[in-house]
Amino acid sequence: MNRTTVSLIAGTAALAAVTGFATLSSPKAAGTAGTAAELPVERTSLLCPSPSASDIAETSYTSFTPVTKGAGSGGKAELQAAAEESDGKSKSKNKSKGKKADKPVLEPAEPGKPATGDTSGGSAPALVGTAEGEFAPGWTVQETTEVAAGSGRGLQGVNCAAPDTEFWFPGASTAADRTDYVHLTNPDDSAAVVDIELYGKDGALDSTLGEGITVAPHSSDPILLSTLTEEKQENLTVHVNVRSGRVGAAVQALDDKLGGDWLAASTDPSGSLVLPGIPKDATAVRLVAFAPGDADADLKVQLASPSGLITPAGNETLHVKAGMTASADLGDVTRGEAGSLVLTPTDTSVPVVAALRVVRGKGHDQETAFIPATRPVGTRATVADNSAKGTTLSLTAPTRGATVKVTASAGSKGGEAVSKTFTLKAGTTQNVEAPTPAGLKGTYALTVEHVSGGPVYGARTLAATEDGVPGFTIQALPNDRGMVAVPEADQDLSVLQK
Repeated sequence: MNRTTVSLIAGTAALAAVTGFATLSSPKAAGTAGTAAELPVERTSLLCPSPSASDIAETSYTSFTPVTKGAGSGGKAELQAAAEESDGKSKSKNKSKGKKADKPVLEPAEPGKPATGDTSGGSAPALVGTAEGEFAPGWTVQETTEVAAGSGRGLQGVNCAAPDTEFWFPGASTAADRTDYVHLTNPDDSAAVVDIELYGKDGALDSTLGEGITVAPHSSDPILLSTLTEEKQENLTVHVNVRSGRVGAAVQALDDKLGGDWLAASTDPSGSLVLPGIPKDATAVRLVAFAPGDADADLKVQLASPSGLITPAGNETLHVKAGMTASADLGDVTRGEAGSLVLTPTDTSVPVVAALRVVRGKGHDQETAFIPATRPVGTRATVADNSAKGTTLSLTAPTRGATVKVTASAGSKGGEAVSKTFTLKAGTTQNVEAPTPAGLKGTYALTVEHVSGGPVYGARTLAATEDGVPGFTIQALPNDRGMVAVPEADQDLSVLQK
């Protein structure tokens, strides 16, 4: 009995160190008083969606792993093209087939230094990535695409994400000027079966075409939302639920007039949410929220500005009916200052998901990006593909003051890492003067580490003006889950023999 229990504890600890998805505690029922230790994860998976069908699109990939104490040495990371497009029951924008590429698209050489790769032209494949050993803890990959003209023109960016079994995307659309796809990527050896549900202002949209979509092993399928329903709605919430297997999911939102970007999944439904990093020159901001449960939600809407929490005039609260998508146009809510949106319950806490659609520019020179509600930075968070110009790091401490350390990595082609410490006042957002590597050549990564105080949320904006059009994209900085808590057993395990 003693040997079996000790083996179980050791096996559970090893599993946690590999996956990084669960925090484990000592088995109190067994009478031990062990404490949890933080260990680096040993294996991480990331999935990058197919970037663009445009023949004039140019896509770059940037991989970065922070140097992590205790991660040891050895291992590797690589991004490989998905084997083929799925033949599942869907209508996708490309159905190319082909053998899996022999050479990885991207293969980093060492932690602490970004690695880059790129593609040109349309129909680039989705990528399946795996990192092991010292490359796994905090592994981050950024996909950035420049589209010079046409629907969705501008700058599109997305953090390649881990596979999961459920995703919420408030802020999608089937409006006449929008072309939205849900990209599903299956990294595993067996097929995944997925349901896609759409919720509008009056509730669920009638559709059977989103049920039982099969995504073949090591394949990717972009699902055009307008093929799932005949209804044209400006604001939709997309729910991706995986019946079997697991997938990566992201929404590509392309607008005929306002450019486009990737809409990443909102954090898990919660009574309070933070949507960080609204650009100070945003000309239009729209909040879209959804309550997945059976109860209505009443939310207090506040803006965390550089001077503190303020309430937008005319948008003090938002009522979200159960099972229905609600929206509010906030206009130029930041009024020339850094800002983040903070949603809290006015009374009873009801779980919701939310996202912002942000527009910069005026007239024909407008571009769009999205900010989903996100998790806090936690212990550490990283964002890659930063440049000496056009990078803005926004940090907010919605409830209590906090201190963070921001490190700019070495450059992908040269330069030395540099760090700075910042203090944030409670209820404020700051566009901090993030450091840049000394002697920078190429791109670099920014890593934010929580030092003290309350929770911190962050987002990074990349901006690049092309022919007068203010192209930009925004990525949140959620905790990288590079460390996992595993139990330490007591030295005296005689109690387990009873």
